[in-house]
Amino acid sequence: MRQKIDLEALCAERGLRITDQRRVIARVLSEADDHPDVERLHERASAIDSRISIATVYRTVRLFEEAGILDRHDFGDGRARYEAAPEAHHDHLIDVETGKVLEFVDPELEALQKLIAERLGYRLVDHRMELYGVSLERKD
Repeated sequence: MRQKIDLEALCAERGLRITDQRRVIARVLSEADDHPDVERLHERASAIDSRISIATVYRTVRLFEEAGILDRHDFGDGRARYEAAPEAHHDHLIDVETGKVLEFVDPELEALQKLIAERLGYRLVDHRMELYGVSLERKD
């Protein structure tokens, strides 16, 4: 289960002006159990406040991303997908058939990545890992 992050509180901490529409979009993102794209965000937000336009959603996600409270991902499906910037690092496994995104943390993998960077003469300061796969339980 993904950690819930209060984007509205992060907006206040970063000094962002929080309009009613931004508040709705922040709440939708905070409550998301998936990595929605702008169209899905718009569907969810406009179900709460029908005055929210897709342009407002685009502007808001860009503002949140620039403020460092929202992460943008490209999981190879041609759509930018978003999640609240996590406090703790995690990686992603994407089911290429369903688009489902699984989050995971693997201490052995983290240690190996650090070791590889050191072998190549670098100190690892950040990374992003995305694995793509199909379910082993898939019926052909």
